[in-house]
Amino acid sequence: MNFDEYCQQKAAPPGSSTYYALRRAPAASQPRLTALFALRREFEETVKEVSDPAISRTKLAWWQNELGALASGSPSHPVSKALAASSPDVKAEYPALQALLTGFEMDLDQARYLDYPNLRRYVQAVGGTFASLVARAANKDTFTDGAKAGTQAPPWSAPLGEALLLAQFVVETGNDARHGRIYIPVDEMQRFNVTAADLINRKYTDAFTELMRFQTKRARDALQSALAAMPRNERRAQRTLLAQAALASALLDEIERDGYHVLHQRIALTPIRKLWIAWRAR
Repeated sequence: MNFDEYCQQKAAPPGSSTYYALRRAPAASQPRLTALFALRREFEETVKEVSDPAISRTKLAWWQNELGALASGSPSHPVSKALAASSPDVKAEYPALQALLTGFEMDLDQARYLDYPNLRRYVQAVGGTFASLVARAANKDTFTDGAKAGTQAPPWSAPLGEALLLAQFVVETGNDARHGRIYIPVDEMQRFNVTAADLINRKYTDAFTELMRFQTKRARDALQSALAAMPRNERRAQRTLLAQAALASALLDEIERDGYHVLHQRIALTPIRKLWIAWRAR
């Protein structure tokens, strides 16, 4: 298996939302985008799917060294090799890649957030940073002019990434709670009279429904605001992020129709529906 195949299997197995979103990208940007999504998945697996925090920290420390090796031109991991092969100036991306790793590291230090401003630090570090990397990678100028590879990400990209992560929190509410992480601020849970035990024990109440309606509205409003800020002349190059936003919005609608029953199941769209939504994303 070569590194491109590894990245494809890691980031975007057939039928996944990422698979359909990446298929909307211009051909020149697909290898680099796939590598970025694979890197994010590596970080996510390290902090969320490894049961021993000590092992997670050891793996993140390894990735810290691997990012340095990538920047210096001597990567060893298949994802790092894919990034090196597809990026005109990977050294320029090092600060953002490092920031993304640091964002995921927060999951090992904090499982609850007192209020939304505290949660937003995590949302910015993970969601905002990643979408900014994707937006730069999708820009055709990044591939035709290496000097532009490290240019600043478009201002709409970080807010869109934050919105996508807020939508993911809604989808993964039950799964995250069962793994000891709750991305709903403590003060908001108290306001709606919902406890952590309610989430962990899959307790559906009117209060929980109202809490989730509030979380869903925040994610949906954030998506709409970020998309409204994206200039029309950038949309063709940014079809992957547009597809992700369309898929996230459709999934929020589906969760709302289902009555926010996200504690005992992970509500998902069918592959054919994902294909249709991603294809129609503008």
